[in-house]
Amino acid sequence: MRVSTTVGAVIIVTVTMLLTAPGPQAQIRTMTLTATAPADLRSSDETVDRMARAGELQVRRTDVDTLLPTRRHERLQQFYKGIRVYGAGVSRQFDGNLTVSVFGTIYQGIDLNVAPQLTVGDATAIIARESGVTLGDNRAPTLLILPDEGDYRLVYHASVFTGDGAWEYFIDAGNGVIVRRLDAARRQAAAAVGTGTGVLGDQKKMSTTEVAGGFQAADALRPPVIRTYNMRGDIFRTMSIANGQLDLLTSDRASDGDNHWTDTAVVDAHAYAGYTYDFYFKRFGRRGLNNANSPILSLVHPASRSNVFNVTGSVLSLYYTNAFFSEVFGGMVYGDGLPPGVTVGGRSWDYVSGALDIVGHELTHAVISASSDLIYFGESGALNESFADMMGTAIEFFFQPAGNGPLRADYLCGEDVVSGGGLRSLANPLAYDDPDHYSRRYLGPDDNGGVHTNSGIGNQWYYLAIEGGTNRTSGQSVTGVGAANRDQIEKVAYRAFTQLLAPNANYAAARAATIQAARDLYGANSNAERAVTQSWNAVGVN
Repeated sequence: MRVSTTVGAVIIVTVTMLLTAPGPQAQIRTMTLTATAPADLRSSDETVDRMARAGELQVRRTDVDTLLPTRRHERLQQFYKGIRVYGAGVSRQFDGNLTVSVFGTIYQGIDLNVAPQLTVGDATAIIARESGVTLGDNRAPTLLILPDEGDYRLVYHASVFTGDGAWEYFIDAGNGVIVRRLDAARRQAAAAVGTGTGVLGDQKKMSTTEVAGGFQAADALRPPVIRTYNMRGDIFRTMSIANGQLDLLTSDRASDGDNHWTDTAVVDAHAYAGYTYDFYFKRFGRRGLNNANSPILSLVHPASRSNVFNVTGSVLSLYYTNAFFSEVFGGMVYGDGLPPGVTVGGRSWDYVSGALDIVGHELTHAVISASSDLIYFGESGALNESFADMMGTAIEFFFQPAGNGPLRADYLCGEDVVSGGGLRSLANPLAYDDPDHYSRRYLGPDDNGGVHTNSGIGNQWYYLAIEGGTNRTSGQSVTGVGAANRDQIEKVAYRAFTQLLAPNANYAAARAATIQAARDLYGANSNAERAVTQSWNAVGVN
């Protein structure tokens, strides 16, 4: 059953009941909250408050709004008998004591025995058997309730890093069956300012720390801990750290004798981490990745370029021609690229940390993890990737002049280190075989349900909302806010994914949340709201 109240073409409240039955009694009921109108807010508040009193919703965090000082945002997670329900949660916005919006997904009708038949040790052993990795004690599997194929399951959940990739495991806590496996690949010191040469040969300043015998890539000027580590091509140590078997040591920190840095991968990873922190603080008033100045850790040289011909394709695609944020150990890993003259698929790769938009993209995954925590699967995963692309692009335009070529801001992703125009285009996703319209979305199982492919829909929305133009699939034209006002759409997108959306959000929820964000920030019928709405119409999200 689907019940909607609308104002114009904007969906205000949607309640969705999904009933699937692989067995006689199995069913999942899902309530989707998308409330912005007074009557619907009252009903949503009653639901949220009732569940909170019963302990079924628990406050994960409350944030003061840095863009609208009178606003605050409450994030709640759903629990059943003390066990967290995967993907279930609510984001509630307040103006003083008045509720302004409620977005979220709540699972209903859960009736489950939450006493596991397997122990944590059993689950750890299963993961070790399947992956070849024995997790450290601080990475031990935890219990979740997983809505899965028409029923609810009690599962153990953990992530591991192996030579074949990064994997997220969901293991049935009753019989040990692997229900799902997903790709997981998101001071007191003497301050000094060094100089360094970046991957593209440009000169940068670096905030470092003076130690006995030289300097370390440890930022002593910005509020959070910002450190860059040199793994020196040791892939086994890199994976052991990611899996919690080993800890990062002071000796792992990138270092230099005279504070004139020549390791270009270190220089860019460290400098661009600082740039990204500055962007989020200056543009949105955000205090670091989790809005509480959590550490920003970067790992470079995770594998050796000289060994590139002796590794598997999975290792190549994760530790050489890729970059990823690991929620497991809370850090970034930047691939080492390829030796000069070597290509993959006809493309050459330089040190991946040399692309500002990639660094901004990866660090944005950490921001998303600390806020909406968009599930890395299906449409929520595509939104996770798309918002990361949007912010990576926004950071480029914040620090670099617009234009074509190296060290210029544009709507391509990764073009500074990947030949042939980079990895994706926000202006024309179709040129990279990504959909620019909802009707073209990929519906298969690969890549966690096409998270990198279907991000093209949100990317095209973002581009059109700023620059305007015509969508190639629908033929619909959009009047954007214009490049001079790009910060308006940046703030709309940021507000949506950090403060309004819930973990299981889909593209329809993203449309509603960004429209609400535009109204919050710029008023009803503002140019920003019209651009946001027109752009979603153009890419087929209604």
